[in-house]
Amino acid sequence: MPSEEIRALMSAPGNDRLTWNTPLSEEHAGRLIAACEPAPGARVADFGSGWGELLMRLVEAAPGSTGDGIETDPEAVARGLRLARERGLADRVRFHEVPAAEYPGDGYDLVVSIGSSHAWPGGTPEALKALRAAVRPGGRVLFGDGFWEREPSAAALEGLGAEPDDFGSLLELIRQAEAAGLRPLQVTVADRREWDLFESAANIGRGERWALAHPGHPLHAEVTEAVDARRTGYYGGYRGTLGLAYLVLSA
Repeated sequence: MPSEEIRALMSAPGNDRLTWNTPLSEEHAGRLIAACEPAPGARVADFGSGWGELLMRLVEAAPGSTGDGIETDPEAVARGLRLARERGLADRVRFHEVPAAEYPGDGYDLVVSIGSSHAWPGGTPEALKALRAAVRPGGRVLFGDGFWEREPSAAALEGLGAEPDDFGSLLELIRQAEAAGLRPLQVTVADRREWDLFESAANIGRGERWALAHPGHPLHAEVTEAVDARRTGYYGGYRGTLGLAYLVLSA
């Protein structure tokens, strides 16, 4: 695994080429927003919001609604605040730089958490319980989490730095949501093209762009090696094995 310094250099170009920090297309995002059906005046919270792109789109879809983004990355929050100002949402979208598991909000009409279940000590089951507690009865939850599309190979596990029991099947994920008192209204998964574009723009692409821009840097060779390892891990390992599911749930 690359060192913290190498990971920092690989992310140096930032996430400016990403609309959202998850494998998701515009068409897919639109279907998720439609299924969430945010009503006028709704209160929306996104736990692990990043720069809040999906949160802002949900707020824009519902006149008079407001959104709370819960995010600990100061760079993501800064980008989110800038985007909110540019889109005229500064008075409707707020960010809170606290860990998702420590945010005290409740009574929301819609809560969102995508790729952030690790923020809760108990992982996915605890995340779902917390989201259920944060939403009012009759409200909705949009939950995005990983699952195994097929039994992971040794190469897939090595590429991810994962263990076999880190994820379950898609049906097991749905059952976990039901156990938390949430009923699935719509279940979709990121397709191969969404994954390829995400990896190309994010994990692999950021490092590659940094290496191209800094050919004489003392750590250039190490960054290139880390990028090559990530590319091998994806295309030769977890591509088609790790899935990302988007569950629209009713409380």
